[in-house]
This record gives sequence, C-alpha cells and structure tokens, in this order.
Amino acid sequence: MRVGISQLVMSDLSMEEFLSQSAGAGYEAVELSLRNKGPLTPETTDDELVKIAGRAAELGLSMPSMTLSHCTGNLLDSGERQRASIEQTVQGLEIARKLGIQCTLHTLGGLNADLYYDDGYRNGIAALKEIAVTCEKLDVRLAVEFVWSGFLFSPMEMRRFLDEVGSSHVGFYFDPGNMAVFQYPQHWVRIVGGKIFMVHLKDWKGNALSGGWTPLLEGEVDFAAINRELRTIRYDGPMISEVDCSDAPIENTAQAIRKIIAM
Repeated sequence: MRVGISQLVMSDLSMEEFLSQSAGAGYEAVELSLRNKGPLTPETTDDELVKIAGRAAELGLSMPSMTLSHCTGNLLDSGERQRASIEQTVQGLEIARKLGIQCTLHTLGGLNADLYYDDGYRNGIAALKEIAVTCEKLDVRLAVEFVWSGFLFSPMEMRRFLDEVGSSHVGFYFDPGNMAVFQYPQHWVRIVGGKIFMVHLKDWKGNALSGGWTPLLEGEVDFAAINRELRTIRYDGPMISEVDCSDAPIENTAQAIRKIIAM
C-alpha cells in the first residue's frame, strides 16, 4: 500500500504547489481532481498534461486516480442532464488516459422529488453500462463512491448495483469516513469485496446530528478492522487522504496513514 493524498483537500494550490508540497510531506501518490475551474480542467492542453505527468514522475509521485469533479450533469436522471454527465465522464476518462491515470472517481448524481429512486437506479445502471464501453476501450476504471446523497445506502445494495452494471472496469471507491456516520465501514469491505478499486481515508466521531470529521486515528473509525478486511480481499492499492488541511497538517496525516497501513 502507498501513502497518497487527494487534490480535493488542496484545491486552492497551483498544480506545481500541490505536487511539490505532497512530495515534501512524504506522500508517494497523488489523486488529481478534474474541475471546471482550477489547475486541471477539460481545457487543459495535451502539452500541459504531459508536463503534469512528467513533474509528478520527477518528484517520485505516482498518479493512480483522478476525481471527476467537473461532472455537472446527473447519471441518475434521464434526458439532457444524464447525457451531459455521460459526455463529461467520457471526457474525464480520456484525460485520465492521457495522464496515465488508471482509475477515476464518480459520485453519480442525486435524486429529487420528481426523480424516483427506482428510476434513478435503472438510469444509473444504463448510464454506467454505456460509459463502461469507453472504460474498457481506454483501460481506465471508474469507481463509484458512496456519498450522503441518499442513494445506494447499504453495502449489499452497492454490490448489487455494480453487479448489474456488469463491467470489470466499474467498481467502488471506498471511503470509511463517509459511512462511519451511519454504519460500520469494515462491513462494506467484506460485502463489496473485490469490486473495491480505491480507498480514501477520513475519520469521523459522533452521530449525524452532532458528529464531525477528525484527524486520522482520533475518531471512531476502526482502521484495524478495515485493514483486516482489505487484506482478505488482497487490496494493495494506495490509501489516499481526503482529510481537510484545516483538520490536520498534511505531514501529520501522512504519518497517520503509515500507522494505519502497518495495523
């Protein structure tokens, strides 16, 4: 396992600052974030992408993943919003391929009063089946993350959803902090199993009404139990920090990740 950090928690920095500070703080891997505004956007030129990849390599940083934070449509919807998100997702996959990144993160979208859960479920599967064709062609994976959107709220449902998509290139992005508010994250590892492509790290203490994020190892997430389950499914990918810099200095978080990996 490698110690990684997401650009999501350092999005106010330039690309050079993000890469150099990450390397200086002891990280071995970085997760880039594709946004409509910022150091990496759909308008970033191929020459600039080459420079980003080259600079990361100079600093000894691997780039295993990228968040598709530019997607403003909704894969769970139908019509124009769904089509926009599909096209933006494909665009993100192509950019990831040019950067040599093997996995992308997607949060799917959300439901609303007029978009019923069962329709959103079917729409999401149909959209991901279409996107999977590009994933397989480019050999870039897409990992769905569980977020507080009210959709796919259990590990059994997530597993079923991914099984129905039916692609080896579409899987799960595991973030224990996101489900620790409601559930035991280690259950998700056992049930979703080998469909876990990537791991984010956050910690949480308290309940949904009075809880909050904490520095790693200062909350209630049982990282030792999570690690036991990750080893059972033979996960050996990066452990990528999504700990906000306001919660802990990035150097401290890198040290905490190394302790977690050693558990």
